[in-house]
Formats: sequence, structure tokens, C-alpha cells
Amino acid sequence: MNWITRIKTAAERIKTAIRKRATKSEIAASKYISCHGVPTEKKVIRENNFVCPECNFHHNQSPEQRFNMWFGENNWKKIDSPKVADPDPYRWEDTKKYTDRLKESKKITGQDNAILSCEAKLNNIDVVVSAVNFKFIGGSISMNEGENVLASVQTALEKKCPYIFVSASGGMRMMTNMLSLMQMTRMTIAINELKKNNLPYLVVIASPSTGGLQASIASTGDICIGEKGATMAFAGRRIVQATTKSELPDNFQTVEWQMEKGQVDMVLDRKDITPTIGTLLSILLKKNKSENIDKNDSLIENPTQETKQAS
Repeated sequence: MNWITRIKTAAERIKTAIRKRATKSEIAASKYISCHGVPTEKKVIRENNFVCPECNFHHNQSPEQRFNMWFGENNWKKIDSPKVADPDPYRWEDTKKYTDRLKESKKITGQDNAILSCEAKLNNIDVVVSAVNFKFIGGSISMNEGENVLASVQTALEKKCPYIFVSASGGMRMMTNMLSLMQMTRMTIAINELKKNNLPYLVVIASPSTGGLQASIASTGDICIGEKGATMAFAGRRIVQATTKSELPDNFQTVEWQMEKGQVDMVLDRKDITPTIGTLLSILLKKNKSENIDKNDSLIENPTQETKQAS
């Protein structure tokens, strides 16, 4: 056996030994998901509201799945929003065309944009809820997402009811450049209208919540609830480390760390978020008093809820 044959034989052995990396479609088709270092049945995760029953890791949950969990199937009404005439004004193209990315994301998520909003009742209180789908181009925000938030806030103003925002975003969508960044201001102005009308605005931080959305309306809630283990940040950990030249704690940029610093009011397991929001809204709006009066007298003394404008 000459050296060329030996090299060929060794290469074939290496090729056989190295496991082929699964494609996205293969991962999606598999009945298993990787969790705490072992394969776990997706069915088990799904039946537990996408939370691992063994390690309590909170897996990604789509807005539709979250709404069904919170309100029950067919117990919520989708809010339609205006669509911009040209979603790709810059004719953006990197490894693929932006228009192709939009088509792919719409097919994967079944949504027109990264935000799904609805009207529903929580603890017998009318609410408007918007949730970001991270699987729609990383939950990034552009013109159509801004329109969705504005339409949802307008619905809350008309119904004179609370607005709840569930954040799970990588930030602004740079394929649309400044038109994306403008949504930070537009959405914040809309939230300020809620505050002028003394309507509660609650934010739920799901993982990950970063970038421009975190720098705007995800940080301006009257009450901020972190979903256990969620990432909450603006810039990435490595960027902060390189900029500050300092060691960062292991739990840096988690909602647990943010609660220690005063950015988050409470951190809850996914199953506890809905009943907690229901109780908070009952107190803030002085609804269902008989259930809350003994426990929360000190929190409902003031007849009018005063909230500060977002900066």
C-alpha cells in the first residue's frame, strides 16, 4: 500500500467517523430536541408548555402557542394591522434576497410579520397582547411590526384596557436600515399615549430580548416580568466584555441578574406568568376586589393609576 492509498483510506475513515451535521429541515422533522445535554422528546416539551420537565429550561414558544396557553384555543381574536406597500425599499441582498427571507419566515411561522397581536380576556379583564416570534428573522422589527404595535395600542386605547407586550427579539431589522430604527420612536410614542390615558402597560421578557426593542418599548413597562432564564440585554456579552475590559458574572444579562439591578420587577416560571398578570391587573384596575382586597389593600389605595412617560 503506497502513501497515496493510505491517505485516501484514512480520509474515508475520518469521513465515516465524523457524524454529519443535521440540516435545519432534519432538525425540524426530528421528534427529539436537545436539552440539558440529552435528547428529549419534543412531545414531552410541548405538553409542558415548551418547558423541560426535568431541567426547567424554557424553550422558545411562538406567539400563537403562548396565546393558546394564556387564553385557551379560540379564546382570543387576532388584531389585523396595515401593511406597508413596499417592505423592501432598499432592495437588500446579502447571502440571499431580503424578499426571499420574508417569504421563508412567513412560511415557517404562518405570520405576516414578526409580531402577532390579539384581543382577549385575562381574569375577566379585557386585554390587548402583542408577542414577538423569534423565528421570524430573529424577531427583528421593521415597518410592518411597527404598524402592528401601533394598531394594537390603538385598540387598547379604544377599549380602554391594558396592553401587554411579550418581547423575544434580536432588535431592529437592518435590511430596512433607518426605516427600521424609526420604529423605536414610533412605538415609544404609542406607549406614551397609553400612559397619558392611565392604562397599564406590562412587559414580559422572553428569551432573547436584545437590541433596539430592548432599548425602546421593552424597557418602558409599568411592570416588567422576566420569564425564567431569559436573556435581556442591548449589546452582546462579548462586546460588553471587550468594551469594559472587566470580568462579567456568569448570570450577566439574564433576567435574574437584571432583577438584582432593578431593571426587572419579578422573575417567574412560564406557568406562573398568566395568574400573576391577572392578579396585578385586578389590583391596578380595582377589579375582582373580593379576591384581592385582604391581600393587597396597600396597593389599591390610590383611585387613579399614575404612570410615567417613556423616555
